[in-house]
Amino acid sequence: MECRINLRVRYVECDPMGYLHHSNYLPYLEMGRTELFRQSGGDYRTLESEGFFFVVTKLSIQFKRPARFDDELEVITRVVRRTHVRIDHDYDIFNTTSRILISTASSTIACVDRSGQLIPIPDKVSFQPIDGAAG
Repeated sequence: MECRINLRVRYVECDPMGYLHHSNYLPYLEMGRTELFRQSGGDYRTLESEGFFFVVTKLSIQFKRPARFDDELEVITRVVRRTHVRIDHDYDIFNTTSRILISTASSTIACVDRSGQLIPIPDKVSFQPIDGAAG
């Protein structure tokens, strides 16, 4: 399962040199994860009302090239592994004009209850890894 979203680097997201600040990649990854979940039929609001929460437990970003103000980017998000309590994602971020890869990333999210204890991911969270990897 894969999701592609396009967005444009806003001025407020840039450092004084006009480059996308490294801290602003995190919301882009979140946007990709959320949209992938939505496209697979998921609804965070409903899950949270039922006591299921997803927390980021691991995050890694590799910066390849800079993005600048007003660049249009494509964020590609994939599920690469799923166990009974966690989901691993990989990301590629491209400049859509040049098709240059500007960043890669990976993250792990875990399912927890209201007290922060690990719990099994509900069956209704249906997306599976691209390569079929499960744990």
